[in-house]
Amino acid sequence: MPAQDRYEAGMKVRREVLGEAHVARAEANKTAFDADFQRFITETAWGSLWSRPHFTRRERSLVTIALLAGLGREEELALHFRAIRNTGASEDDVKEILLHVAVYAGVPAANSAIRIAKTIFAEQPES
Repeated sequence: MPAQDRYEAGMKVRREVLGEAHVARAEANKTAFDADFQRFITETAWGSLWSRPHFTRRERSLVTIALLAGLGREEELALHFRAIRNTGASEDDVKEILLHVAVYAGVPAANSAIRIAKTIFAEQPES
C-alpha cells in the first residue's frame, strides 16, 4: 500500500479507536518538530498494524494493553484504557489481561496498570 494510503487508513483507524477529540487535539498540537513522527506512527502503527485484518480491534486492543502495561508505558496505557469503549474490549477483559501481565511481566507492572485503569474507568461515564 502506498504511504499516502497507509496514512489515510491510519487516520481513519486512529479516529475510530482513540476518538475524534483525541486525534483533533494531537493534530492541533503537532509542530514542525514532531510532524514527521506523527506521520510515521499514523502510517505504521495505525495504517499498517491496526488496519490488518487478522485480529479484531478488541484483540489488538488487549494485546496493546498487555504490552504497554508490561513495559510500564503509563501515558500510552491510559490512552488505550480510554479507548476500550471504541474497540469492543471490556473492563472485565482488561482485568483478565492484567492478571496475565502480573504473571508474565511482574506484579509491579500489573499493579501500576491496575491503578491507572481504576482511575480511567472511574472518570468515564457508564455506557
